[in-house]
Amino acid sequence: MKVFAGGIETETNTFSPMPTGMTDFEVIRAADLDATMDLGGFGGPFNIFRRRCQERGWDYIFSLYAFAQPAGTTARSVYESLRDELLAALEAAMPVDIVLLPLHGAMVAEGYDDCETDLVTRVREIVGTDAKIGVELDLHCDLTQTLIDMTDAVVIFKEYPHVDINDRAEELFSIIADAAERKTRPTMAIFDCKMIGLYLTPVEPMRAFVEAMIAREKEPAVLSLSLAHCFPWADVPTCGTQMLAVTDDDPELAAQLAREFGKRLFSMRHELDPNSLPLDQALDKALARASGLVVVADQSDNAGGGAPSDSTFALRALLERGATDVALGMIWDPVAVQVAMSAGEGATLDLRLGGKMGPMSGDPLDLRLTVAGIIADMKQQWTQTEGPVAIDCGDSVALHCQGIDIIVNSQRGQVLSPTVFSNFGIDPQSKRLLVVKSTQHFYAGFSPIADEIIYMAGPGAIPPLFTEIPYKRVDLNKYPWVDDPFA
Repeated sequence: MKVFAGGIETETNTFSPMPTGMTDFEVIRAADLDATMDLGGFGGPFNIFRRRCQERGWDYIFSLYAFAQPAGTTARSVYESLRDELLAALEAAMPVDIVLLPLHGAMVAEGYDDCETDLVTRVREIVGTDAKIGVELDLHCDLTQTLIDMTDAVVIFKEYPHVDINDRAEELFSIIADAAERKTRPTMAIFDCKMIGLYLTPVEPMRAFVEAMIAREKEPAVLSLSLAHCFPWADVPTCGTQMLAVTDDDPELAAQLAREFGKRLFSMRHELDPNSLPLDQALDKALARASGLVVVADQSDNAGGGAPSDSTFALRALLERGATDVALGMIWDPVAVQVAMSAGEGATLDLRLGGKMGPMSGDPLDLRLTVAGIIADMKQQWTQTEGPVAIDCGDSVALHCQGIDIIVNSQRGQVLSPTVFSNFGIDPQSKRLLVVKSTQHFYAGFSPIADEIIYMAGPGAIPPLFTEIPYKRVDLNKYPWVDDPFA
């Protein structure tokens, strides 16, 4: 067997003020890796594919992997350049038996509402009908019938936060390998749940829903069950929650399962409504707690959803309240980092911080700060099922201001773990309050140490209250705009 693998991944917030260009992509090509080198972060599936091919004695051809931190719409020339490079590598590798594509499922470029469907359609044109194509997607994806028709199997992350990326890669490889060896014949069906939302899998009722999917996958002929949650901050016609079922040569069962689980999710819709509090209410509740550690998620300024991550709304409110024993991170401000690093650890300086990317970032804050710590090329540890993965934060500094420790970084990214603070010698559990710029990926790292977690819907580029999103192209015959779109 000859196996070809490659991927282009980013999550596009069409409301973000920050376009995605070529310099925003980290591009890793075959020439950058040796035969045993692992990729980090979301590149983990490629490590799985390489190892499984080596175990079977199959030829494995890695083309390229391009990843960009979520932001605004990708420039047309950038997407087409990366796409065409991947397709040229595929043509050079022909004939192939298997194509494995770890993608995202919510990439939008100028002229392309759905980059993944475009890419997979072109891959199928090259490899023909006999080769098996498998796609792994982030659960914040959109599914199209064309994507389903062009592939042999699609597998989607089950967990949010995404601690199961490599588990799903193992699942996808197994399904596609069996299909290539003619042991199985995958058949797929999707069901439109007529919802837009954000579904947190560690807590009920989603925890039971995920466990039910896993349990049904143990039944004969059921190869995989996935929920495409959707990416709510993409104003494209395909935006919406869909249920996907993959069965072994049983399209009727696939349709039955997709509908069964899709309707089950819809029946939970009121329980799944966001519990995010407005900024003032969230901070007042957090500061009123007499003891224990409170973690407040600044969901609206999450770089992982395309926000700038430089908003000052929460920090300003904490300073106005005179809050102390607080740590906040990460504010993306490369200029402030450079100035603080030049001043040196221990320096006290007047610094303009944050608020640089537009109205959704708030106004810059002019503060007198002490440089409490400096780390060049800082990394944070991201929890995965097989162990922590190091994620780049860029040059980073800890700044202290009026009882608040502020982590500022130069490489935009969300907070995934308490190491953002502990790297600087700041003990997260010694604080009364941590404010983290993240929507949900912080949960795996912070829930074991938090006495209470509060989700905050402050101002920002990715508001978690969906009826406030100014859609123009999305079909709103969905919950929560319509209570029962199936009626």
